Amino acid sequence: MSSASPDLIEATKEYFRRLDAGSPTIVELFEDDAEFYFPKFGVGRGRDQLIELVMGLGGAIERIEHDVKVTAVGQTVFAEGTTRGALKTGERWAAGETPGGRFCNVFEYRNGRIGRLAIYLDPDYGGRDEARFLWGREGRTW
Repeated sequence: MSSASPDLIEATKEYFRRLDAGSPTIVELFEDDAEFYFPKFGVGRGRDQLIELVMGLGGAIERIEHDVKVTAVGQTVFAEGTTRGALKTGERWAAGETPGGRFCNVFEYRNGRIGRLAIYLDPDYGGRDEARFLWGREGRTW
């Protein structure tokens, strides 16, 4: 295994800083033809679809904060962590307190920019999807 460049770890941290700030400049971190996956959005390709995803999330989320641990191997960076925040409806979530808020992202870099990003999380930040809990929630730490 080759070791990852510290620059890619820093680029990943910058992604989360911009995401938490709600900065539209987040798209500058991606290759023009980048591929990405987000639950309930599916697979997107290119800048136009990336902007569509960013605008959709920005239309629903008032604020978000990430606590993240970053690990890298070669050109691939893994980011795992928790989130807390608020929706524009006023609903709030916090990992460990509500069902939503844990994530894992896999970044693949090309030329120092994100060429592929897969985001794995439950996008039900407001906890509205009660019907699909397959077993009880009592006694759980989220």
